[in-house]
Order: sequence, then C-alpha cells, then structure tokens
Amino acid sequence: MSDVYTAAGQMGDGRLVDNIAHFARTLRRAGLPIGPGRVIEAVKAVEAAGVARRDDFYWTLHSIFVNRQDQRALFDQAFHIFWRNPRLLEKMLQMMLPSVKTDEAEDKREEISRRLAEAMRPANDDHGPGEEQEPPEVEIDAALTFSDRELLQKKDFEQMSQAEADAAMRAIQRLHLPIADVPTRRFAADRRGARIDLRTTLRRSLRAGGMIELARKHRRLRPPPLVVLCDISGSMTQYSRMFLHFMHTLTNDRDRVHSFIFGTRLTNITRALRYRDVDVALAKASEQADDWSGGTRIGHCLHEFNRFWNRRVLGQGAIVLLITDGLDREGGPGLAEEMERLHRSCRRLIWLNPLLRYEAFAPKSQGNRAMLPHVDEFRPVHNLDSLGSLARALSQPAPKTNGDMAQWRRRLAEA
Repeated sequence: MSDVYTAAGQMGDGRLVDNIAHFARTLRRAGLPIGPGRVIEAVKAVEAAGVARRDDFYWTLHSIFVNRQDQRALFDQAFHIFWRNPRLLEKMLQMMLPSVKTDEAEDKREEISRRLAEAMRPANDDHGPGEEQEPPEVEIDAALTFSDRELLQKKDFEQMSQAEADAAMRAIQRLHLPIADVPTRRFAADRRGARIDLRTTLRRSLRAGGMIELARKHRRLRPPPLVVLCDISGSMTQYSRMFLHFMHTLTNDRDRVHSFIFGTRLTNITRALRYRDVDVALAKASEQADDWSGGTRIGHCLHEFNRFWNRRVLGQGAIVLLITDGLDREGGPGLAEEMERLHRSCRRLIWLNPLLRYEAFAPKSQGNRAMLPHVDEFRPVHNLDSLGSLARALSQPAPKTNGDMAQWRRRLAEA
C-alpha cells in the first residue's frame, strides 16, 4: 500500500498504522462519523505530512477526522489522552508506539468526558482462547427500581454516555411542543360568532331583498412565532449539541420558527435547520458559525439581534426562548438595555439556564443580574424532564402572576 503501511504493518514491529486505526475506532465509538475510508486517508496524510512535529501530526489527523466545529473539543481531548506519551515523536520515528490504556491515573489533570471514557474502555471479550469466563453473578433488587426511560428523563445531558445521548436525541425528535394559540387581527366567517360582519352583511343585502340576515365572524387563532436564541460558547459546550437537536425538532415540527446561535457574534441558522436530515442540518449550521466553543458577548449579540432582526421575526406576539448560562465575558455592559428592548418586543421571554440544575445557584454574576429583571420565566434546561416541563408550560397561556419570578427577584435583591 504505502511506505508507512509497509514499515509499520509488515516489515517491522512498529504499530503506527495500528494505533491510527485504533484511534479512529475510539473516535467512532465516541460518536464521530468515521469509516474505513477516513482511516486510509489518515494514513496517507500522515505519510505525506510526516511525524517530525507533534503539531503537524495533530492537525493532519484533525483535518481528516473532524468535519464539524462541535467535534473539535472531543477530538482534542481524545488526541491528548490517546497520544499522551511526552516522548511520543521520538518513538513514532522509531515506529515503536506504546499500547493505550485508560485505567491509569498518572498525569490526568483534565477531566475525561463520559463519552470518551466509554469509547476508550477495553472491550469485555478480550480473553485469550484458553481463558474461561466465569458466569456473572446476578442479583435482583426489586426495591425502588426505575425503568431506563425514567432514568433517562432525569439524567443530566452533561453526564450522559454516547448511547444515552443517542437515546435522548431520539426522544427529542419525538418531542412535540404545543404552543397556546393567540388571537390574530384577522377574522373568519362564523354563524355563531360574537361579532357582526358588516361588510358581508351589506354585500348579501344587495343580492336579495326582504329581511337582512346578519353575517357573523370570529377572530382567528394561530400559534405565535417562536424565536430561539442559543448560546454556543465554551461554557455551554456540553449542552449545545442537545439544544441544536431540540431546535431542529422545533423547526421541522411547526412553521414560523426562527433559530439563532451566538457566542461572540450572532448567526442565523434557520435555513440550515430546515433540512429534514438532522446530520445534514447540524453540519450546515456548524459551517456558518465561526465562534463555536469560544467566548461569550451576550450584550453585543442581543444588540445585533435587536438592530437587524427584531422587527423581522418578533411580529404577531412572538415567544422568545433564550438558552444561555448568562456568563458574559464583557461583564454585561449594555446587556440590561438590550434585554429590556427584547422583552418589550415579544409576547413572552423565557430564559432557559442549565445552571439552574444546582439548588445553590444564585444570580451573582453581572450578566445574570442584568438579565433576570427582564424575563417572564426563568427555567432550568439540562435534561429531558426539563424540556417536557417547558412543553407543558408553553401549551398554557402565560400566567398573569408568576410566583417563581417573584422569588427570583427577591433573591436578586438579596444578592
């Protein structure tokens, strides 16, 4: 095949190609779409670029295995764990790479995500031909048991394994978000309507004489537009993937849905999420965003939204879902003014914050203090149960008095 393959796989004891293939299988188990063709391309790319520098080797594999911005963090973590030997380059030149183990605790200062840990875990069937496997002991505890579905509803998105995350995404795709209808300015004919349709009545009287039958009408009801503003900054990386699936489900479930993502700048991904295939939609959305997993400038992004998109998408009593943790890199200058303008432009502003999963959460940061007074509802969004609670809340009209918001405002005043 290639010189690298010959040197590593046939003529010597080196394991370069084997380790590249093993690394590709690890990434595939962690959720990256990598097939045999990618592995062959990676081997050829490493052969062309060489292994004299660690950075060259990193970016060579990165260019082959990563095709979406939301995959960068997982690849970076997997690379530094898999190829973690500090004298790796010298051993690679000698084609003598060490075997990979994940149960050692040395030099592990970075926290390994559960998806990556399960992907790098050795298989259970790695037994020699002469080894006998003892049957596992089965213990049944019938006290306080829950089904897998119930456990998945309560589990934090950040703590899910890859299999659990896939199941959660399938559950999100089945999620239906009913929004309470609101009256519009248009009317429809109705014999029992509360209003008299004067124009139709006069038109009928011109065609027929005698008694004039009053035509009646009623006001039409229609679900309001839905606008979703989702934070994709570094502090929201663990949740952005699930939220994008949620936004894709909303876009394909109903009309008049406008989706935006923001970190240091605002990006409109409404057209990208209209693709029926979720993978294609997320790939298109990832290509448009240049600030994935970066900083956060909530005030600047809201100013851009209010300036260019406010009047376009917030008509007819729109509902706004603002998904962010409220941690603004700039400390919130101008954020209160932009939040106030956004609040006045929509019918209902709901702030979804994953930090509310902590019972001891308090709005102490400047961003949280600037945003909280200008929202109608403040809700957690960190698991499937919280998304279901949001769906139930949107199916009902907005309450005139909100006790939860009054409590949060008291906390804000105390902080």
